[in-house]
Amino acid sequence: MDWILKHYNELTIDELYEIVKSRMEVFIGEQGVTEQDLDDRDKDCYHLFAVDNGRVVAYCRIIKAGVAYKDPSIGRVLVTKSHRRLGLASKMMIKAMEFIKNELKEDGITLSAQQYVVELYEALGFKRKSEVYMEAGIPHIKMRYE
Repeated sequence: MDWILKHYNELTIDELYEIVKSRMEVFIGEQGVTEQDLDDRDKDCYHLFAVDNGRVVAYCRIIKAGVAYKDPSIGRVLVTKSHRRLGLASKMMIKAMEFIKNELKEDGITLSAQQYVVELYEALGFKRKSEVYMEAGIPHIKMRYE
């Protein structure tokens, strides 16, 4: 399994297609999100993903500081059903956090975590910064890493 990290303008058409396919599979197909998944933020993000047999099986986007929050952010975090419970989410988050610290030279990270995976983020050092709120019809909690 290969990990790839690229800015939007470096992605190939096939990579972008597989990213969108996996996002639709998880967010629309599994979670029933009806809000628009693709937004213009994707165009100015770094995209971190794992590929197994040509499929994007784990993915997140890294958003620069000042776009979604004062800090950089990690969003659209997913692991496809076929690859869950293998530790990919933790590995991916650590890679994203290291990129933010080492390449973007930022220390803080803010994200909007789906409530059912808050413990994953807490295990990585994120702290809860809000009560539960609804986003795209799913309970979320704002979290921050310092």
